[in-house]
Amino acid sequence: MIEFLKKVFTKNNKKTDYKMKYLIVGLGNPGGEYEHTRHNIGWDIIDELAEGSITEFESKRYGCVNNLRYRGRTLILLKPTTFMNLSGNAVRYWLKKERIPLDNLIVILDDVDLEFGRIRMKKKGSGGSHNGLNNIIESLNTEKFNRIRFGIGNDFSRGQKVDFVLSKFTDEEMEILKTRKKVAADAVKSFVIEGMDIAMNKFNNK
Repeated sequence: MIEFLKKVFTKNNKKTDYKMKYLIVGLGNPGGEYEHTRHNIGWDIIDELAEGSITEFESKRYGCVNNLRYRGRTLILLKPTTFMNLSGNAVRYWLKKERIPLDNLIVILDDVDLEFGRIRMKKKGSGGSHNGLNNIIESLNTEKFNRIRFGIGNDFSRGQKVDFVLSKFTDEEMEILKTRKKVAADAVKSFVIEGMDIAMNKFNNK
């Protein structure tokens, strides 16, 4: 996979074109029962990024996709519909299809180890206990890709983690999320315009 991504841009692509294209992936599960649950915060942040745009999400292979233009860049917003544990299929497919370099990928996911509403940006790392992130690592055969972890809290008893991550946010948390989702969306925009290092300095644990 990595060798493919290094070579694919040398044919029928202008260097400046692919460098201005980004794949923004929000992890989650399809289906009404998962809508606005903690595990689907990635989808909600993708929707925040698309807020106010004149384009709409379309159901395509492996996901719902929306193409945006932002300050001269093309942002391909992806909400995988493969279910969480097979998220890597969607990410790999859309990287190849759109000929996007790995450095221009960022994945947004939930994290029970972070305080609710906090974000942490990283350029690489293991997937830990997150099955979606682990599947992407396996599919791309690398841990070296950008991600934003969004804290969903950890107010659950032993053995109740699955039920917790698939639960809805409380009314109080929903009010806080109005602001926190915007912060996460701004972190994505900073990554696109200023690069990951600057974005991390600005937004980590903000």
